[in-house]
Amino acid sequence: MNIAKENLLLHPVRLRIILATAGRQVTTHQLANELPDIPQATLYRNINLLAAAGILIVVQERRVRNTTEKTYALPDQGLFLTAEDLIEAQPEDYIRLFTQYLGQLLGYYARYIQHGHVDFARDNVVFQMLPVYLSEAETQAARQAINAALLPYLKNEPSPERKRSILGLMTIPDIISAPLAAGSQAGPPAVASSEPRLHKKRNKKGSNHGRNR
Repeated sequence: MNIAKENLLLHPVRLRIILATAGRQVTTHQLANELPDIPQATLYRNINLLAAAGILIVVQERRVRNTTEKTYALPDQGLFLTAEDLIEAQPEDYIRLFTQYLGQLLGYYARYIQHGHVDFARDNVVFQMLPVYLSEAETQAARQAINAALLPYLKNEPSPERKRSILGLMTIPDIISAPLAAGSQAGPPAVASSEPRLHKKRNKKGSNHGRNR
């Protein structure tokens, strides 16, 4: 388990800086305006830590009065924990990683609610869980389809017409669901209906093709 990389990337303040920088170039002044609840000293310290580790890169520098204003961006690769980083990870490591992920989502949601003027319909707020049955090949195909659908939007540049949103995705094997018996077929759950059943007579050969099931 690459604890050093995990601690660097998944620290609550540093992760908010990374997410705020994703897909664009920003100055420390812009980050301070967009993350006003983070004390400036804490913000600048964590920006410097990310820059020193190469997670933030300086793409431009310019003189502003008596200081140098730096513009930061994210590199193209190397931001996320990889399979190699998770070698020798223990169950408690995975629990900690997922807890940090949920904590970040909860933080964004809480800030949205506390900001006031909550309107789920207007703001397109959605959260749901959908159980699905997928083979290994179907899981890979679904992941590729989701990536392909999202990729054009991830390349969008900020503009006055675009409102920044946080999109969280996860898939988890449901170990509670019982495996199907051999030869059985999975289908949609039965739905009770108030419509009367239509009973058709069998044909002369005794076939039940016309019977309502």
